[in-house]
Amino acid sequence: MGLDEIWGVEAARTYDTPGTGMFAPEVLQPALDRLAELAGGGRALEFAIGTGRVAVPLAGRGVRVTGIELSQPMIDRLRTKVDETTIPVVVGDMANTRAPGTFRLVYLVYNTISNLLTQAEQVACFRNAARHLTPDGRFVVELGVPELRKLPPGQHAVVWHSETGYIGLDTYDVLRQHLVSHHFRFDDGTRARLFRSPHRYIWPAELDLMAQLAGFELESRHADWQGTEFTAESSSHVSVYRLPPPPDANRAGAGTESPTEDGG
Repeated sequence: MGLDEIWGVEAARTYDTPGTGMFAPEVLQPALDRLAELAGGGRALEFAIGTGRVAVPLAGRGVRVTGIELSQPMIDRLRTKVDETTIPVVVGDMANTRAPGTFRLVYLVYNTISNLLTQAEQVACFRNAARHLTPDGRFVVELGVPELRKLPPGQHAVVWHSETGYIGLDTYDVLRQHLVSHHFRFDDGTRARLFRSPHRYIWPAELDLMAQLAGFELESRHADWQGTEFTAESSSHVSVYRLPPPPDANRAGAGTESPTEDGG
């Protein structure tokens, strides 16, 4: 099943949870603060913009946001919130699709890069970000840290969240570096609704190597959008990459003497 099918009509219909989960103010507001700061008054491009969880309120802060999105149902849901003039969206995948113009900021939130299921596609995503950026631009990736330390020998699943009416667990294929996220939602009855999505997990060091292959340097890494220190115990990270500044065209001649008219 392709990603456009996984993120189809049903996923788009149930994705938004206003005020709770990913949409809770304590989750969303720090991300908006940091992204607006990094945009610095310039244009921003969101890879896999989805239903506009981040893009819509970011645009509300005055940031000019454009999106790339593979799923038409997710775009249709976004269009119930804002029109094409407010947030233009290009239909396509984030590894190869180009959006018009250049941007001060390109960003990927909430594990989205792991939706690309091969290392080659993930590297292509970094290169695609680099193609879109201005020389002073930044590429931001929010991504979880694989929880393989929680797997005892012979076990292939980790429950990462449990609350009334919901259980989330991941099953791991450590040979292919794949996982499948399972989201079970249920009420007082005997049946549950299940949504599953496949991912390729990435270690932070591997992510940094992907960045290097695309010409980026790691500028900062924190455990969250608030800037908490990233440690060995962190379950996720927000990593900011930048392209090296272009060489100064005048530097080559700096410090040399101009010849005099008589050649002396």
